[in-house]
Order: sequence, then structure tokens, then C-alpha cells
Amino acid sequence: MSQLAANHEAFVHVRMIVGVVVGLGVGRLLTGLARFVQHPSRETIYPVHLGWALFVLLGIAHFWWFEYRLSAAPVWSFQLYLFLIFYACLLFLATTLLFPDKMDEYAGYRDYFMSRRRWFFGLLALIFIVDFADTSLKGGAYLDTLGPVYPYRNAGFILAFALGAFSSDRRLQAALVSVALAAQLSWIFWLYDVL
Repeated sequence: MSQLAANHEAFVHVRMIVGVVVGLGVGRLLTGLARFVQHPSRETIYPVHLGWALFVLLGIAHFWWFEYRLSAAPVWSFQLYLFLIFYACLLFLATTLLFPDKMDEYAGYRDYFMSRRRWFFGLLALIFIVDFADTSLKGGAYLDTLGPVYPYRNAGFILAFALGAFSSDRRLQAALVSVALAAQLSWIFWLYDVL
């Protein structure tokens, strides 16, 4: 068996476990979103929370799409495997912060989101920091395809998340999620419309 074929088989093997982790995240998000339809009088929608749920869902889909670039990894090590699972687990944890197991101690999703915003935005910031490492693992040629905007984009998101973590202003929270969704969609369609 050639080295290229062996690397591809390793990549497929790794993607299976990563797929399980991100699949759990997608399932959690979709189950959480379905609550709004199943129990409309009990589960009041907070638009900022809903926007961040869509942002994370988009982030998971984006993650699955761009991780395909690791199929070109010359060698698969256990460290690279652990890193990829760690990255996927961060995305899953973001979904658990958006849709907790119980809401008994909160007045609704606005109350819950605002009380957990530091954890949520801290986790999002960590995800974008880890993305720098993920991008470097794919090599300089891949980094070049992202252009000079990439580090500023990630840094901008990290700063926005820090702002969101420490502000309870409703208008600012609404503006942050709106800009984040627009920025993420623009980025994806600008760079990643073709695998």
C-alpha cells in the first residue's frame, strides 16, 4: 500500500470519530432549536441566543468542511489526532452552553444566556485561537489561500467575544451576533464555496 493511500485511510478513520463528536453537537443544537416549536409557550425565543445558536451551527458545518484539508497531511500522529478531537470537543461544548440540560433556575433563554455569556464567549474565543493552530497544521500553502485577512478576522472575532463576555447591553449583544453571522457567512462564501 502506498504512503498516500495509508494516509488517506488514516484520515478517514480520524474523521469518523470527529464526525461523532460534531454530530453530537449538531444533534444538541437541533434538539434545542426544536424545543421552540415543540413548546412555544414554555420556551420563549431570545433572538440573541437564537443567533448564537445559528452561528455555532454554521461554525460546526464550516469546521467539517475545512477539516477536509487535513486529508493532505503527510503523516498522522496521535498528537494531531488528539488536537483535532480537542477542537471538535470545543465546538460541542459551545452547543451545551447554548442549550443546557435544565432551565429550571432561569427565567428563560435571555436570563440563561446573559448569566453564562462569559463562559460562552470565552469558549468561542478559545475556538478561534485554536483555529490559528489548526491552520498552521495545514501548512504555509493553505495559509496563503486564506490571504492576509485571516489573522485580522480571527483577532477581530476574539476581541468581539471579549466585548460580548463583559457587556450586558442588549443592543450591543444583538449587534455582535448580527455582525458575527454576517462576517462568518461572508468568509465562508468568499473562500470555501468549493471543496
